[in-house]
Amino acid sequence: MTSPEGQNAMNQLDRRAQIIADIVARTGIDEDLIERLVRRFYAKVRQDDLLGPIFAARIDDWEPHLQRMFAFWSSVALMSGRYGGRPMEKHMRLPVDADHFDRWLEIFEETARELCSPAAADHFVERARNIAQSLELGVASHHGVLVMKGERFRHVAHDIPEEGDRAT
Repeated sequence: MTSPEGQNAMNQLDRRAQIIADIVARTGIDEDLIERLVRRFYAKVRQDDLLGPIFAARIDDWEPHLQRMFAFWSSVALMSGRYGGRPMEKHMRLPVDADHFDRWLEIFEETARELCSPAAADHFVERARNIAQSLELGVASHHGVLVMKGERFRHVAHDIPEEGDRAT
């Protein structure tokens, strides 16, 4: 006989599996699509004049970073629970502002629309916009700036990426 705690855990696993199945059925998103999207997106980011230097200053070995991003986007897009990190901590000290988040979103949306069905692209892009907004607010707050509704966070200059915690 299963304990109430064990039964609750099974119900949660069943619920997560149902949520994932519903998203896959509605959008066609699966782990393979997530990996293709993430790989192509970051290939573009690495070549981008605005974003590339920020990543290059922090990431020496791209494969571990990509693996984390596969898990992150699996958790975001499929609610798989694969990612257990703290993205705000990694982003709030970066020398980025609204221009960077706008460019990140532009490249992400372009890549999603290239690779995905309209339903999948919409699903990814909606979540990417929420993530960008949240991270921009976190970066602003870290710099002591309270961004009000409709406002954006702007650095005075963003020509030299500051060295920070390097990802591996």
